[in-house]
Parts: sequence; structure tokens; C-alpha cells
Amino acid sequence: MSVSVTMPRLGESVTEGTVTRWLKKEGERVEADEPLLEVSTDKVDTEIPAPASGTLSSIRVGEDETVEVGVELAVIDEGGSGAAPAPEAPAQGEPEPEQAPDAAAPEAQQQAQPEEQAQPEPEQAPEPEPEPQQPAAQEEQQAPQQQTPPQQTPPQQTPPQQTPVAQQAPPQQAPPQQAPVAQQAAPPAPPQQTAPPSPQQPAAAQAAPPAPPQQADQGPDGEATGGAYVTPLVRKLAAEHDVDLAGIQGTGVGGRIRKQDVLEAARSRQATQPQAQPEPATSNGRTVATAAPAEAPPRVEPSPLRGRTEKMSRLRGVIAKRMTESLQTSAQLTTVVEVDVTRIARLRQQAKADFERREGVKLSFLPFFAVATVEALKQHPNVNASIDTDAGTITYHDAEHLGIAVDTERGLLVPVIHDAGDLNLGGMARKIADLAERTRINKVSPDELGGGTFTLTNTGSRGALFDTPIINQPQVGILGTGAVVKRAVVVDDPNLGEVIAVRSVVYLALTYDHRLVDGADAARFLVTVKERLEAGAFESELGLG
Repeated sequence: MSVSVTMPRLGESVTEGTVTRWLKKEGERVEADEPLLEVSTDKVDTEIPAPASGTLSSIRVGEDETVEVGVELAVIDEGGSGAAPAPEAPAQGEPEPEQAPDAAAPEAQQQAQPEEQAQPEPEQAPEPEPEPQQPAAQEEQQAPQQQTPPQQTPPQQTPPQQTPVAQQAPPQQAPPQQAPVAQQAAPPAPPQQTAPPSPQQPAAAQAAPPAPPQQADQGPDGEATGGAYVTPLVRKLAAEHDVDLAGIQGTGVGGRIRKQDVLEAARSRQATQPQAQPEPATSNGRTVATAAPAEAPPRVEPSPLRGRTEKMSRLRGVIAKRMTESLQTSAQLTTVVEVDVTRIARLRQQAKADFERREGVKLSFLPFFAVATVEALKQHPNVNASIDTDAGTITYHDAEHLGIAVDTERGLLVPVIHDAGDLNLGGMARKIADLAERTRINKVSPDELGGGTFTLTNTGSRGALFDTPIINQPQVGILGTGAVVKRAVVVDDPNLGEVIAVRSVVYLALTYDHRLVDGADAARFLVTVKERLEAGAFESELGLG
């Protein structure tokens, strides 16, 4: 029975998808729910599982082809899932199935004859176990005999007690030691100089045949990769850093090794290498102080993308199109404020160990920013709104669906925390960590990538002080949070007046649609967020008050 694999509907408004990569080949065995191929749409990149177990008999749509929802992608033959394999030619060294009963009798007779003739020396009796690889050995023995001159080891070199056995043994019987072809081609050494074969040798040779030189879990250059798919870019990067891919546990989809995994392995190995300590200089038995050698500048590793031209991925193309459309659709500008988060930094330092033990996630600054943002959105509905100029309407949303920008290997994605205004600090931290992790490993659902009313982007996660983010249409605002840094600032002390103190500060940058949000509206929204963060009233949610 054949099962058709069709392009699924990956989202409410999705009408087509692009096959980015097939994870299985025609003729390969697949199991139900096993990832079969990767598909990209304008909303999500995801894996399509096999609907049934069987053999992938036909692939109808190639990689990089775009088809509409419902189009047949492949066909799975469930008949290939039976326990009995299809009849095929016997492998070399295995007897034909219909000849198995007849072959057993001659082998038994061949074993009986040597036993009777070898009575004077029973320790040289042949093996009692049948040797199913004798037909292969016979063919190998006949091939050297045809290529080698007829003269062989003179009969007089054979010990007297073995001469009758050699003369009466059937011509097709292979030597007991199962010598390789290359060794049989040369004149055999006298038997008395060769130790008798171990009884386990034939069985071991049959049970564990030598592996072929190139396995499926090796790359084109013969380097082991542990069975996971490795891109040429990652393989080249591993070669440049002298990193063994077989020892890396990939963090990508399906255990795929990413470039970040290679760089992390290189850094870990460099950190664990012992540093050579120079011998102290001595003069007349006394240690002489010497100047410390200057440290060598760090080695600059050029990117493997230098000088290359590659095809733009579908997701990168969608991002480029949407960013351009956003700038062409709305009148965007950015307002920035500086926020003193010293109190939050202290609370975080006190509570982060208990918080991680209780909630199961680390306590970063981002949940504080998210909670303050959704609280401000409730007070400033024009920032949590959308505008339709064609219809001449403004929609003020009755819930705060907060989008969180996530940096992934494929590009920037924005999963949405629906009803974020109902979450406390712990719930917000868990939601952010869960969505970000599933988005990076491509396990987020299409519904979780839509429906946002406002977006939060943590541009400071890589050290940036602030930027001017672009609005995610049809929203009218996006808040960028910069890096939290310590800086000497002037503060007003009630006892000492104006003093200089070290404080933890952060920049918050709000990009807004000037068609709906005025500059004063943007400033009022930012001041609300600023006051909530500087007050630092989160003790009760952290279990500190």
C-alpha cells in the first residue's frame, strides 16, 4: 500500500512552501513520525515527519522547489515495512537458499572423513562447525590457481601423517585456516611451521566481517562525523581549527553540528591546554627577575564565507522583503532613554540562585524588561495598536501579545508570548526561555510565530548599547533593550547632595509609527517603563519580601 506525503498547511495564511532539504533518499527505510524533509514558508522553517512506516519509493518535488499546499511531495511504500526482506542474490560467501540442505550433507561427510583419517593425531581434526563461507573460499582458491603456475608445494614437504588427508580431501574444500586470497597465491608454508588455527577464528571472521573503508557516517574527506549531517562550511571550519567532528555533540536540528559547536569546541580545547611556564633565570645560584614576555596577539580566523557567492535562503529573502515593506509602509523614528537598573541588578544577584532552582531557568534582565513593557502597554494603548489606512481605522488591542526577537542559525525569528500581560516575573522568564530554545532548534509551531501586538528585541545580548529597530508590521512599536553596563554617573543623595557613583545603566530605544504615535506619546511610554524598572519593586515576585 502506498501513502502520499503532501505539503501541509503550516499556518492560517500559508498557501505554499519550499522544499529546502530532503533528509531521506529514495529507497531508504523510514519510520512513522521520523523527520522526512525540511520545508520553508514565509512564516516558519520546519521538518515534515513521515506519515507512515515503509520505504521512500519516490520523491516528487526536488530541493529548492516551491509548491502549493496539498501538492504531493513523495510516496511511501508500506509494503517495504514487512519483516521478510525481498528475495535477492546471495551475498558472497553465503550458499543459495535452495542448496542449503544439500550443502549440509557434503560438509558433514567432509568433516567425518578427516576425523577418521586423523585418528593418529586427533588434535588436528577439522572444525566441527560448518563453514558457510566455503563457496567463497573455493572461488578465491580457484582464482589464484588459474593465475599461478601449476607447480605447488612439493608433496614431500607435507608431513606423512597429513598426506592421506591432503590426497583424499575433496578438491573444493578450503584450507582450515581460511587464508586470504593474497596469502593463497603464494606457495604455502609447511604445515608444521604454522600453529593450528583457533576454533573461534572462523566464527569470528564470519560474525564480524571487516568494515568498508568509507562508512555513511564519514565525510567526503574520510573524517568521522557521528552520523549527523555536516555542511561543507562547518567541515571546512573544523579543519581550520583542527577540531574532530566525531567528538562534538551537535546542537542543531536532529543533532546537526553547527558552526557555533565547532568554535565552542575549539575554545574549550584551547582553554584546557596547559600553559608552558618559563624556567626562572638564575645567576650564580640566585634567581634573577626577568620581564614577562609580551603576549602574542590573538590569532585572527578569517570567515570561510570570504570571497564566496551563495544563494539567499528563503527565510533571509522573507526577512529582507518584510523589512523593506515595513520602512515603506510606516513613518518610523526612534526615541531613546537611559534607565538606572542598579536596584534590579542587586535583586537579581541576591535571588538568581534560588530563582533558578525554583523556576528551572536562569534569571536575566530580559524578564524584568518584559514585565515592565507589558504593564506600560496597558497604560498606553496607542502603542499596543494597529492602523489600517485603507479602511481608515485604528484597532486598540485588548491583550498584550508580546513578540520576542530570537537570533537563530537561519536568521531572525519573532515567536509570540500570547497574553503576556497575565504573567508574573517567573512565568515570563519561563516563557521567554522556552520559546527561545524551541525557536533555535526549529521546534516552534506556526501559530506561535504570529499574532503579536508589540515586539521586544534584546539588542544588548551581544554587547550593543542600543540601535534603531524596525517595526514588525502591522504593529506600531518595537522596544530595543541595550546592554546593561556599569558607569560613573551623577546621583542626587539626600544627605550628600550630588555625588558621583557607579551605577548599572541601560538604554531603551523605542521605534514607533509616527502615523499613530506622536513623539510625546512615545516619551510617556518610555518614562512609564523607566520608572517601573528604576523603582525595582520585584521583591515579592522573587521571594525576597
